[in-house]
Parts: sequence; C-alpha cells; structure tokens
Amino acid sequence: MQRRGVRRYIGVMDRTDALALFVKAADLGSLSGAARSLGLSLPSVSRHMTALEERLGTRLLVRTTRKLALTEMGRTFYARAKQILADLDEAEASLLADATVPTGKLSVCGPTLFGRAFMLPLLARFLVDHPRITLEVKLLDRRVNIVEEGIDLAIRIAALEDSSLIVRKLGSLLWVVSGAPGYLDRRGEPRTLDDLSKHDCLVFSQQSAGSEWRLQKDGKPIDVRVPIRMRANTLDAVVAAALEGGGLVYAPAWQVFEHITAGRLRVVLRKHELPPIPINAIVSHTKLLSAKVRLLLDFFVKELARNDLLEPPPLRLKPTKEKHQKPKRGSRSKVL
Repeated sequence: MQRRGVRRYIGVMDRTDALALFVKAADLGSLSGAARSLGLSLPSVSRHMTALEERLGTRLLVRTTRKLALTEMGRTFYARAKQILADLDEAEASLLADATVPTGKLSVCGPTLFGRAFMLPLLARFLVDHPRITLEVKLLDRRVNIVEEGIDLAIRIAALEDSSLIVRKLGSLLWVVSGAPGYLDRRGEPRTLDDLSKHDCLVFSQQSAGSEWRLQKDGKPIDVRVPIRMRANTLDAVVAAALEGGGLVYAPAWQVFEHITAGRLRVVLRKHELPPIPINAIVSHTKLLSAKVRLLLDFFVKELARNDLLEPPPLRLKPTKEKHQKPKRGSRSKVL
C-alpha cells in the first residue's frame, strides 16, 4: 500500500513541476536547497523525487551526507529535462507576448577577455534594441557543455569537432608571442623555436600541468614545451607580467595590440605563427528553433563582421623596415 501510494504521489504534482524540482535539486546539489528555493517542505521534496524515480524505473540521484550526485542515467535525464523546461519557457513566452516582439531570457557564454572586449559592448546594445529580452552572461576560460549547462549561445575560439552543434563563423583570431623591449634587450630576441628554452615564459593554461605553446615549424603545427616562469588561468595576468618584463607571453593579437602599437611589447617569432583560429558562435540544434536565439546569433554575425578581429582598430602596425632596404612599392605590413 505504501509503495502504491508513493507511486501515485507524482499525480499530486504536475510532471513538469516534478522535472523542475529534479533540475533544481541537481543544480543546487541538495534536496533541502531545492525545498527552500521552491517553498516546499523537505519531506515533500523527498517524496516527489522518490515517486519520480519509481515512475521512471531508475535511480536518478545518489544521496550522500554532504550533497546529491547524479547517476549516469540521472545526468542523461537532467540534460533532457533542462531542455524540456527551456522549451516550455520559450513556448509560454511566445504566447504571452506579441509574436513580433522577442521576449524571454537568453543565456550567453564566451571567453573572459574576448567577452569583455567584444561581447559585452554588443550585448548592451542588443538589450537596448530588444527591451523584452533579459540576458544571463557567463565569461569563462573553460570549455562549456552548452546543453548540460543550459547555454543558449556560446562563443568558442577553436576548431570545432562536435557535429551536433549549429555553428556560425564570426571571424578569426591570431595568436602571437611578444615580450617587453627591456626584457628582449636583456635576454636577447628568440630567432628559432629552440631559443624559447632559454627564456622565461608566461603561460596561460587551465590545466595544472603542461607547458606547451602551439606554433608552427616548416609549415606544420608543433607543440613547443617552454620553461614556465609564471602560469595563470587568465590571459590578462600573463600579459600584465609580460608588460613588467617578466618574460615572453603567447596571447591573442587583439589583446596585446595597444601595447604593441605603444611600444610596450614587441612581437617575435613571426614566421612561426599559426594561421588564424576560427571564432564561432554555437548553439544546440534545438536552440536554433528559438526566435530570440536566432536574433542574437544574426546580431553577432552582423556586428562582429564589422571588426577585423585580426586587427581591431588601430592594430595594423607600420611595416618594419630592414636595415639598408627600402620597402617595395605596394607592399603591406603584416597584420597581427
């Protein structure tokens, strides 16, 4: 009788509400947190979760003394449940508002410094143009799973392999090695990749191990192991250290262009630079159905196309003249 009662208990709560409760518990990592957030009692939440698991015939959550953990089936169900709830929100928003006026929340993610320099100013303009849309912006220097983390649109600077994602190219990005003139005068300018072993290198990395810069030699990509003088998980930290003469830094060209044009940094190893890396906007195949996601995607494509991300103004450098040589007529300086 008791198990039949628990099994029927799910009928007291709408199935959509049960999904929302499960997602909230998974997000907060505890049933008590979900109960407080939704204004329910802890016993009630526990009964709902038990009823949901019995109806599905599988364990979704593992309850420990400290927090909840998702089972393998729980992680799969979590991703689907979150998507279902997002789709329901989208459907309700489209009915509550004028169909010609985009409405609702958008979750956007991008790399930290690229986001600060390019995304945030554009998103501010987007909000002004679309007053019924709200934004949740995350700037992270790590790879995100847009489905599991509920991201509507993400900017990713890398070649993409996941064929389940919808991709729109926004531009390209070049990485360069540079150092402060004082440091280069003191330690000597590296001419070959082997010379990097004699230098102090300021490494941006999300990993606790590894010290490789991906460059090219003889037209082929190569991972060069460099000596680490400093490692940081944000690019602005290693660029700041380079400006103080702490060593060489490997960073996006747009990030150091002001320092290069002002003479505070000097680019080295130009012949070993990799071709520009694509900058892509990505959404899941389901999110493309959302009108407001398409609107933001088209906005990014249009606005970022106005910026050559290889040389945001005024990144173009004056051509470097070799001693005793005059530049050829019509020649152009190499762009960072």
